[in-house]
Amino acid sequence: MPRPRKSTPTYSFHKSSGQARATWTDPTGHRHERWLPGPYDSPQSREAFARLLMELAVNPVATPTKFTGGPTVAQILLPYLRHAQAYYPHGSEFETIKDALKPVRELYGMKPAAEFGPLSLKAVREAMIRLGWNRTYINRQVGRVVRCFKWAAAEELIPTTVFSGLKTLAALRAGKTTAREAELRLPADPAAVVAALPFLPPHVRAVVELLRISGMRPSEACRMTLSQIDRTKAVWVYTMTKHKTAHRGMHRVVIFGPAAQVVIAAYLDGRDLDPDDPLFSPRRQREERYAAMRATRKSKVQPSQVSRMKAETAKRLPGEWFKPEAVCHAVLKACKKAGVAKFSPYQLRHLRGAELREKFSLEHVRAALGHSHASMSAHYARGADAVLATEVAATAG
Repeated sequence: MPRPRKSTPTYSFHKSSGQARATWTDPTGHRHERWLPGPYDSPQSREAFARLLMELAVNPVATPTKFTGGPTVAQILLPYLRHAQAYYPHGSEFETIKDALKPVRELYGMKPAAEFGPLSLKAVREAMIRLGWNRTYINRQVGRVVRCFKWAAAEELIPTTVFSGLKTLAALRAGKTTAREAELRLPADPAAVVAALPFLPPHVRAVVELLRISGMRPSEACRMTLSQIDRTKAVWVYTMTKHKTAHRGMHRVVIFGPAAQVVIAAYLDGRDLDPDDPLFSPRRQREERYAAMRATRKSKVQPSQVSRMKAETAKRLPGEWFKPEAVCHAVLKACKKAGVAKFSPYQLRHLRGAELREKFSLEHVRAALGHSHASMSAHYARGADAVLATEVAATAG
């Protein structure tokens, strides 16, 4: 009986040329041999072999097209990242784009960009599935990859047909893919929030309390200054100049009622801040902690400790502004110390949306949370629908 052919490509060394090659047999029984770019065990050949594995995983009988000339995929990714960094200066969108383009660079960095078609994009998507990303996140990341090639086509770096071809790839559908489904993000547990507050640093505690009451995004609270808050009326108005949807021409304000005003006033008590300074600052928090420690110290400062304080100026100091990631890290540490279920600052926004939905209409929730469409408000407040449905059933039978 003949030995069965291998359907998985084999990476091998060609003795006469010193070049790498891949050999395999497709499901139809045809044997294939492909020469890989670069010498054996070189980064170029390894990259090409990894790309081949992904292509055959999504289409075992595909015959790759040959194309030479024009910029490579890596040569269009770099200028696009520069463009994205300038276009998305705030928030996490730029970092998310970098994550989306990483498997593209790893699999197709040396490949001509004009040769990047739907099957190549499908192979990139397969790599994302193997990274363990959830289905909805993969669909969004694939959309960011397509947006990169749309920009390249608009800059005439690649033919417009490349972008048109990439749009033909359908999104992953629930139940039709091996990609895992995203876990439903639930509102934070109010009892866990209360238990974690005593274990938070003063500035972060004020941020969390404000997020709990107002439903702001963490990034909006971190960028707050006194000059942006109008405190002349019964309700305070926080008008933002930089926010998530500013590039779309959207106007974003947050209204602070009595409860939020109490939090801000208590935090400002004893602090003299410049109107344009950050309201919450990790550097100021550190300075206040050190000042409190010095005020309660009973013994004389040792010379060695004084020397360390002087040398500290050469070290990296905390920044002037909090980042949402830093607030999230502090919250997770506080939850661990309190022994309660972990929650993220964004789950406070979910919690506020659910609470508002129980008392107000969807349009009121949309206005309070700053959404452009009511569908997003419904997403955040979906947990309240069960409460409302229970009330209807109890009243109307």
